[in-house]
Amino acid sequence: MTQPPPAVDPRRCPLCGQANQCAMEIERATGVKQASCWCASEKVPPELLERIATAERGQACLCAACIKAAQAT
Repeated sequence: MTQPPPAVDPRRCPLCGQANQCAMEIERATGVKQASCWCASEKVPPELLERIATAERGQACLCAACIKAAQAT
């Protein structure tokens, strides 16, 4: 029996749908060990995280563009 696809694509930003370049997902897809994810050193504004639908939280990384835009405001 196959499992249904996840509701959220973990390779895409849950806010804008662009590729998030998540190192964990790249490693999972390729099997090639990655350095820690670029987002581990980013300061993500709490207001940005609140924009993600509750059911989708914790399933995919945000993209750099969304984080940078939120940090600029």
